[in-house]
Formats: sequence, C-alpha cells, structure tokens
Amino acid sequence: MKNQLRFAAGAIVAVGFSFFGFLAASPAHSQASGTVQKGATVTNRATGTFDVKVSPAAPEDKAEGTTLGRMTIDKQFHGDLEGTSKGEMLYAGTSVKGSGGYVAIERVSGTLQGRTGTFVLQHTGTMTHGVPEMSVSVVPDSGTGQLTGLAGKMTINIADGKHSYEFDYTLTPTP
Repeated sequence: MKNQLRFAAGAIVAVGFSFFGFLAASPAHSQASGTVQKGATVTNRATGTFDVKVSPAAPEDKAEGTTLGRMTIDKQFHGDLEGTSKGEMLYAGTSVKGSGGYVAIERVSGTLQGRTGTFVLQHTGTMTHGVPEMSVSVVPDSGTGQLTGLAGKMTINIADGKHSYEFDYTLTPTP
C-alpha cells in the first residue's frame, strides 16, 4: 500500500513511483522544439529534461481505507526551459490497488527559450484501477517578467529512468 500511495509524487514530478507506473512506460517523444501555427495563434514547443527531489512534508494521515499526504517538490529544468521550481502536492491513496488522486502547484523560475520570468504550473491527476489521467497547465495570468501572458500545457515523460518534458505554450503580451 505504501508504494501505491506514492503515485502522486510519481505523477506530479514524474519520478516513476510504482503506483503511477504508466509514466515509466511512457514513450519519449522525439519531436523537436519549435513553433506550430494554429490559425492566428502560434504555439511554441519547448523540450528538455529535468531533475527532481520529492520530500514528505508531513506524516501521512491514514483512516478508513484512504491515506492523505503532502509532499514538497524541487526541480531543476534543462533544455529550452532552464530554471528551477518549488512546489507543494496533496495526494490521496485508496485501499483499491491502482486508484487514487493528487493536486499540486509549482512555481517555475527561469528562462524559457530566451525569455526570463516566472510562472505557475497546476497539476491534477487521477488513476482509476490503473488507468491514469493527468493534466499539467499554466495557471492563467501567473507569468511575470518576459513570460507575462504565458499559457500552455506540459507533458511529462520518463524513458530509461530519465525525466523529460514537452511544453506547448503561447505567449500573448498583456496590454
């Protein structure tokens, strides 16, 4: 059960804990960085790798077939996104193998394809009987500095024990 409960940490930071093992099996994408034209909006793609450290922030709360927990997250991004992030995660595991959920927020500080600033990522994930669903999105209007107006979604991949990201984003300057 303890390994199952760590799914949230694995999902949010893609460290490959056994509960969210689907991440470990996710194929690495080879699509290069660049831009994609969609109508009048230009979507940029940033790719790279990251290192991560996850630490329990409080003892787990176990009661009536569920476990609640909290963890801190520290990441170091490399590639098109060079920087660091700090975050907090809440997770819940159940007594049913392969089921649970998590939410998390992390603030990223660094340089995204030559533009410097900060932004916040929001993570949401569930696993139902081993079937995962995960979303990592930029919190609206959280961009600062040269990243003001940033919007987008990030995909996390693990291949051969290495963590990587694909970040599809738009950057619309605010008035």
